Amino acid sequence: MENRSCSYCGVIFAGFVLSAMGYLSFAALQGDHGFFRLVQVEAQEAQLEAELAALAAERATIENKVRRLGTDSLDLDLLDEQARAILGLGHPDEIVIR
Repeated sequence: MENRSCSYCGVIFAGFVLSAMGYLSFAALQGDHGFFRLVQVEAQEAQLEAELAALAAERATIENKVRRLGTDSLDLDLLDEQARAILGLGHPDEIVIR
């Protein structure tokens, strides 16, 4: 009888070990901190870095326009362009098409 109970213990232990290995393998791939989540976070990081670069370039462009429209260094061409675009103004000999 004693040998029979030890063989059952080995089967139960092997089943437990296989179950634990299966669970840990699944968690390593599909879990909250698993491999697939890592790939997803890295892709999101690359997308956000590209968006940040685009926004930084847009901000630099806007800062340049604001600096050129400031009272200390007024760019008359930019002022003329903005007056035409926003107010719809033009010279008396020009025809404005909207």
